[in-house]
Amino acid sequence: MMTPAWILDIFAALMLVVAAVSAARLVAARPWQRGMAVTDTDVSHLLMGIAMAGMLASGLTTLSSGVWEVIFGLLTAWFGYRVVRDARANGVRALAGGHCAPHLVHSGAMLYMFLALAAPAAAGSGMAGMGGSSGSAMGTLKYPTLAFVFALILIGYTIWDLDRLSGRRYSLASASVSLTGAAHAAVPAMAGAEPAAVAFAAAAAGDSAAADARPDPGPADTAGAVGSARAAGSVRGLLSADGTTVGCRIAMGVTMAFMLLIMI
Repeated sequence: MMTPAWILDIFAALMLVVAAVSAARLVAARPWQRGMAVTDTDVSHLLMGIAMAGMLASGLTTLSSGVWEVIFGLLTAWFGYRVVRDARANGVRALAGGHCAPHLVHSGAMLYMFLALAAPAAAGSGMAGMGGSSGSAMGTLKYPTLAFVFALILIGYTIWDLDRLSGRRYSLASASVSLTGAAHAAVPAMAGAEPAAVAFAAAAAGDSAAADARPDPGPADTAGAVGSARAAGSVRGLLSADGTTVGCRIAMGVTMAFMLLIMI
C-alpha cells in the first residue's frame, strides 16, 4: 500500500508534540522531589510518542526494535496489572470506563506492531522508514485480523474520549481547582500551631524592618512579577490538567489506528 510521505510526516510531528507535552508534564510534576510521584501515563505517552515518530519517519529512529519490544512488554504487563486491580475493585466497568484500560490497549498495540512487522520491512533499523523518503511501500503486519481488532478498539476508545472531552468531563482547570482545595483543607491544620505562628510573626517583623531599608518596587516591576507568576501558573495548570492527558491519548489513538490500518 502506497502512503504519501507527507502524511506520515504529519503524524510523526504530532507524535513529537505528544512526547514533548508528556515530558513537560513530567518536569512540571517535579518527580525528583521527595513525595512527588511520576505518573505512568506520562511516561508511557512519552515513550510511545518517541517510538511512533521513529516508526513513521526513518530520520527519527531512536532505539532498536528489540529494545522497544522489551519496553512495551513491560508497559503492557504494568497496565494489565493496573486493570486487573481496578476490575477487582470496581467490577467490569473498569474495562470500559477505567483509567488504565485505554493505556493497556495502547501498550499492547505497540508491542504487537513491533513483534508482528513482517520481513523484510523489519530488517535494518527497526521499524523505521515505514513510508521511506517518498511514500514507498508500507511494511505489512502478521496476523492482520489482530491488527484490525486493535484498530477498532483504539477507534472506540478515541470516540469515547472525544465524547467525554466535548462534554467537559475533563476540565483544563481541574489541577488549579484541586490545588486551591488543598490550600483550604490545610487551614484547619494550622489551628493548633499558635506557638509556631508567634515565632513566625517575630521573624516576619524582623524581615519587614530589613525590607524597609530597601527601595520599594515600582508599579511596573510589581505588575511584571504578578503577570509572570500568573502565566507560569496557567501553563503549569494547563499541563497538569486531565484534559491535556486525554488530548494526548486521543492523538495517540488516532495515529496508532491509522498505522495499524495502513500496515494490514
